[in-house]
Amino acid sequence: MGLACWSFQAAMPCEMIMLQLGQCGNQIGFEFWKKLCKEHGISPEGILQEHATEGIDRKDVFFYQADDEHYIPRSVLLDLEPRVINTIMNSEFRKLYNPENVYTAKDGGGAGNNWASGYSQGENLHEEVFDIIDREADGSDSLEGFVLAHSIAGGTGSGMGSYVLEKLADRFPKKLVQTYSVFPNQDSSTDGVGGIGVSDVVVQPYNSLLTLKRLTQAADCVVVLDNTALN
Repeated sequence: MGLACWSFQAAMPCEMIMLQLGQCGNQIGFEFWKKLCKEHGISPEGILQEHATEGIDRKDVFFYQADDEHYIPRSVLLDLEPRVINTIMNSEFRKLYNPENVYTAKDGGGAGNNWASGYSQGENLHEEVFDIIDREADGSDSLEGFVLAHSIAGGTGSGMGSYVLEKLADRFPKKLVQTYSVFPNQDSSTDGVGGIGVSDVVVQPYNSLLTLKRLTQAADCVVVLDNTALN
């Protein structure tokens, strides 16, 4: 009985849903899906390439198959301004994503690098955003958890990201939440000697501190990424 149960669990896909928040989170997510498609032999249009048809590489963890045999990422793209998402949806990978999982705020004004603005807009857009997340979760057979990509220093990734993290902990308390959080690099100075650099965003330290609190409270694992290293 125990062995049969283990075998059943091992056969389940244990799906992960990717949440991409803000400009930085969507840029990271875009590169992630490009690499994952290449690794699994999936074309930019979502079609499994001929050389990859006989693999046993568990594509179902991050992808699901549509009725027309397209592989679609388990991904939700969220932003308060449309620029980066428009770039993604106009790229060669535009047919890969489910357009119903793409959400930009109607006014498109963004959060202005302000944590409080991102958080409050997240509250206001709660129903629309979590309709998408809930639908994606309901479509999973054995949901393992969520992967969230964002920046802690801006407005949308930090403020709206904090709100989404809190609500994920409330709505899916038994699911894993892992984040890829881009941290600002302050160890650069203009004189080349070293010291503390100064950000163009005056409220960046406040955005970071407020987001860090939510990461410690609501995330099971935080992967820290250095913004300068990514550039």
